[in-house]
Amino acid sequence: MTLDLADRRARRANGIPGPSASANGPGANQHWARRVLMSPWTWITLGLTAIYAACLWWMYSSAMRDTVLEEGVIPGLNPSAIRRSAHLALPTLLAWVAVFVLLDRFRPMRALLWWLALGWGAAVSTAASMMINTWAGEQLAIVGSGDPASGARTAVFIAPFVEEATKATVLFGVAIVLRYRLVTRVQAAVLAGLSAAGFAFTENILYYSRAIVYSSTTIETGDPQEALNQIVLLRGVKTAFGHPLFTVFTAIGLIVALRARSKVVRIIAPLAGFLIAACAHMVFNFFASVGLDANAMAIIGWIMAASLAIHLIRQVLADGRRHRDRLADYVMMGWLPAEAVVAFSRQRTRWASLRNAVSYGWRPLMATFRLQRTMSELVHLRDAQVRGLIDDAGDGRARELLAAAHELEPLAITDPKRQRFQFPKIPNPFARLRRRHQTPTPRASVPLGSPVYSPVDPRWGPPKG
Repeated sequence: MTLDLADRRARRANGIPGPSASANGPGANQHWARRVLMSPWTWITLGLTAIYAACLWWMYSSAMRDTVLEEGVIPGLNPSAIRRSAHLALPTLLAWVAVFVLLDRFRPMRALLWWLALGWGAAVSTAASMMINTWAGEQLAIVGSGDPASGARTAVFIAPFVEEATKATVLFGVAIVLRYRLVTRVQAAVLAGLSAAGFAFTENILYYSRAIVYSSTTIETGDPQEALNQIVLLRGVKTAFGHPLFTVFTAIGLIVALRARSKVVRIIAPLAGFLIAACAHMVFNFFASVGLDANAMAIIGWIMAASLAIHLIRQVLADGRRHRDRLADYVMMGWLPAEAVVAFSRQRTRWASLRNAVSYGWRPLMATFRLQRTMSELVHLRDAQVRGLIDDAGDGRARELLAAAHELEPLAITDPKRQRFQFPKIPNPFARLRRRHQTPTPRASVPLGSPVYSPVDPRWGPPKG
């Protein structure tokens, strides 16, 4: 399908992708290797991954150097401490990744975006925060433990704004490049949570490594293993809610702005979300600096995290109702069958379809997956038109999505009750042996010239069908 200049401009103004972005677009019949090489996402991922590696290497080399002060020399970290700290910080990271990935359901983001958000928080955000916090601490003449960025005032008044800004930068980048794709609070919360989880992972490695080195060189700390266990329990369990909770506030403000028609809301909502995140982070750091009981901080923080989790779960349920209402619009217009409402608006039905499609082979599985994503995009396109966020330029995209859905439907699994899971047939070795040792029955001879006589085996012939 080709578009004229006016249509392309209208789509670009609304953030709507072209026909090649559909499941069965012009490039769908190309070899997978060519599609991978021609995709801009491949080069974006490789480029950002190289930047992540450079940032991690810079932080690694900086942490390994000794800090020379007038009072003496603070030893740097060592590879053994960093490896041990990475193993201790990994369970917390994996837990948060599992939570956020499982939360992203109806219209999940690309796995590449999950990786880019996670890597951004773990590498770029931590490196930028380290440089800015250190520079700001030096400008304010704040000195604590030999590190200008480790003072209490830096942690309370500077670090919250710097860290929340660097963690949320990836969200604003995705919103600018993929405004059409970022449509729900759950999607924004997932990207924000992954960025924050990556940030916390790298930060925990640094904290654990410093605890290992300090406790092994300072006799006043007592048992080094006990000191390490305490900080791992504090940062990896009790206060693990911190960074994901704060960054999700910014994500909610951003998505409210993207789904609003008012220009005032579009300006104020992201700023309000960021200020709430930074202030919450500031209060958290203040209580930690004054020595508030860790158990009290954990109780308050996890109650807030549970409240936010309930809100996001309600958003997932609301997304299901949105699918039901918007698909019903297409049913009333005669563009979709009535069965599509149940098949694509219930999450358990979508899961069951994907589960059953596994038993039918790779092509039915991919067709089912693409059909569900196509219908979700159709739902949010219709919802944006109802809200007035997209004008008539969305009609052409809707026709493309409907055409792609009709092409995928014959191969996809849409009714798991009728298209049941196909269990593999277990071969019977005894039946095979019985057929092997069975003596063939000789055919009765037919007289030559008989009406039933045929010089050619009647079973022979061209293939049927």
